[in-house]
Parts: sequence; structure tokens; C-alpha cells
Amino acid sequence: MNIVFVGPFGLQPKGTMSVRALPLARALVKRGHRVTVLIPPWDDPNRAGQRWEDGGVDVINVPLPPGLPLIFEIRLTLTLVRYAVTLNPDVIHFFKPKAYAGLSHWLCRRLRRWGQLSARLVLDSDDWEQAWNDKLPYPGWQKYLFTRQEQWGLRHADAVTVASRELEKLVGQRRTGRIFYVPNGVILEGRINNSSAALTLQTVRAKWQLGQSPTVLLYSRFLEFRLERIVNLVRQVAVSMPEARWLIIGQGLNGEDDRLRQQLAQAGLTEYVRFTGWLPVDQLAAHFQAANVGVFPYDDTVINRTKCSVKLIDLLLARLPVVADAVGQNREYIQAGMSGVLVPAEDDAAFAGALVDLLGDPAQ
Repeated sequence: MNIVFVGPFGLQPKGTMSVRALPLARALVKRGHRVTVLIPPWDDPNRAGQRWEDGGVDVINVPLPPGLPLIFEIRLTLTLVRYAVTLNPDVIHFFKPKAYAGLSHWLCRRLRRWGQLSARLVLDSDDWEQAWNDKLPYPGWQKYLFTRQEQWGLRHADAVTVASRELEKLVGQRRTGRIFYVPNGVILEGRINNSSAALTLQTVRAKWQLGQSPTVLLYSRFLEFRLERIVNLVRQVAVSMPEARWLIIGQGLNGEDDRLRQQLAQAGLTEYVRFTGWLPVDQLAAHFQAANVGVFPYDDTVINRTKCSVKLIDLLLARLPVVADAVGQNREYIQAGMSGVLVPAEDDAAFAGALVDLLGDPAQ
């Protein structure tokens, strides 16, 4: 088949297209299909107009049109649809029901109704977008638009692919058509197996002054949990195992990592933590290897129940034992007692206890 993927944003800084769409496209190419990925790089403008091949996938960053707001959005949507229609696809797969992907889906359905397009129209859902309206500072009109786009897209797609079991359930309550469970898989190309030769676990431990301390790794954007939970966990682990240290990797979208640093300082816990900030992908492997246990705190929210985190997959692929809240896809990916420990949601005492047990007995 000739398949076209349409994205809502660039390959960076957000991850949907780079860690979900592209790996799926590569897998389809290996099965003999032709796949083109269309990217509207409004948030990655340096790649506008660039085109390359990735594992047999034709990746096209469409040109960004001139124009003031609203005119720009209309023109960029028309550009995406024009590229898609010109490719004469059998299937157009829209990644996320909102923004440019959602607008393109709506327009392609109109074109098919008018006899100008024959492709099947498939929608991919990897988040419950309406829940993000309460998390991110969108203006009111955008929240309304994204909600309507998600509702419309789920009802009118010929089929829907979903990244989590919870999404499978929620989408099934809102449509009668076909739904396919397609969770995120292991990404080998260019992620934690592509490590920097200049970094080893020894150099990482020396750089962050970890010495021989048992080390807990937190790898996050700091959106999945209340920051005070991390403060509580650091405090509880320090009481039982004062020699333990925390290596915290990542950067918040809105300064969450800075606020966490401040809260830890106010609690007198600074000596136990090391903040690396954002790290390039090729530095992740050595930092993962420098830790003894990973943590994946997940508050019991709609966002967390519906998402499918590639960060968790990275931790498991690195063979790092993980302690996580038993929420959403964590229960699908972690084999309790084998690849990690699942604790009751938001039970910090149980979480800290599991951490101390693993740090104290690495053979587990």
C-alpha cells in the first residue's frame, strides 16, 4: 500500500512524530509498504523544506508559508493536504486528532466526499487531548477547538489506532468503528543503543560526584507527578539510606525542574540530588548505566492513564529495574518482580520502601 502519515508538529521538540510515527513508518516499509511522513515544522522551522530518507521512509518537512496568524494556519493546512493528495495514497494516517493533523483530516474527508480523494482516513491517538487542556496554558478558543477536533476525529475516522489500553476503552465509548491497539515499541535506531564513546558510567559518576553511592535515576519532563512527591520520596529514602543519591535527568516545559530544585533546597535535601538538565540522546545510555534503580512516578490522572511513555521503554531497554506507580501502561510494560516493581498509585511510603529494598539488595 501507499501510505501517508500527517503530523501535527515538527520532529522536535515534541516526540510524537519522532518516537511514535517514524518507528511505525519504518516497520511498515519493512513489510513492503511505501510510506511518506509529512511534517508541518512550525515549531522546528530550521527544517522547513527539508526532505530525506529514514529507513526507507520518505520524510518531508513541508515549506512554511508566509502569512499572519490564521492565514498562516490555513495555508499550512492546505500545503499538507496538497502534498498528501498529490501522493495518491491508499491510506492517510493522521497523528493526533488536533491542530494541523486534525484540520487536515477534516479537509481530506471533505475532499473524499466531493470525489477528489479515495484514500482511507485513519486517526492515531496517543494522548487524551481534552485532558491536556487543563494542564497546558492554551487560550480558551484553542481548548474549545482541540476538544471539538478530538470528538469529531474519533467519530469520523475510518479506523483509529491507540497507544494505550485506557485510550482503547475511552475511544470505544465514543465510536463504533474499528480500533487498533498499537502501543509504542522499542526504538533501537539512534536512542540508548547509540551512546557517546566519550561517556562511560565511571565518567558520569565522577562528573556528578556519585562516588560509590547507590543511585536512583529519575528521567522525566516533570509533568506526570506532583513535585512534592519527589521531595517526599527523596526525604523518605534519605531517612532509611542516607548514602543514596538521586540523578535527575530532564527539563520541564514550564520550569518544573527549577521549582523542584527549589522545593528540595527548602526541605534541606539538596545534598542528595544531582540535576543534569536536558541531555542529548547519545548521553542517556551512560547516565542510565550509572544508576542502580530507575523511578517512574505516575499520579493517577487521565493523562497518565492514557499515555504510553517512551521514557519508560528506554529505562526498561537499558535493563534498569524500575519502581513505578501501577497506573496505565506501566502495568502493561513492567513485569512485576522481573523488570521492576509496581506499587499502589501515589503511595509514597510503598514507593520509597520498594526503592530502599532494591538499593539495599541489587541481586533482586
